[in-house]
Amino acid sequence: MRIGELAAQAGVDVQTIRYYEKEGLMAEPHRADSGYRQYRSEQLDTLQFIRHCRSLDMSLAEVRTLLDFRDHPERTCADVDQLIARHIEQLHQRITQMQQLEQQLKALQQRCGEQRTAAECGILQSLTAAAEGSNCACHEEMNGKNTVSR
Repeated sequence: MRIGELAAQAGVDVQTIRYYEKEGLMAEPHRADSGYRQYRSEQLDTLQFIRHCRSLDMSLAEVRTLLDFRDHPERTCADVDQLIARHIEQLHQRITQMQQLEQQLKALQQRCGEQRTAAECGILQSLTAAAEGSNCACHEEMNGKNTVSR
């Protein structure tokens, strides 16, 4: 099949396929005499594997490692398990960061509780003050807990 057909079957853009090829996640396809790329069903399987890994927010390096293990089924899967454990730990860190971000945004939002003009907006004033080097509501101590995470 040609690249457009592969893209349609996998539900991705042609540019995505070219990008994965450039990054070495997908093997370069055979080219027909006309110069068109010719893909096989195995490449569709690889593309779908990559897409699924990416839907789990795995990095290209993680996907590359998993593809290597998939291509070498005789190897032990302990390293795969460790990769997933590291990915889970990174996810926990991001969740914590997102919770802190939520608290910062809520603190900022409390600066504005009524209809005002943009010139009087507490949120804009706080953001402007922070841009000028002053503390803003989102980075002040809240409830005795320091939430600074610049």
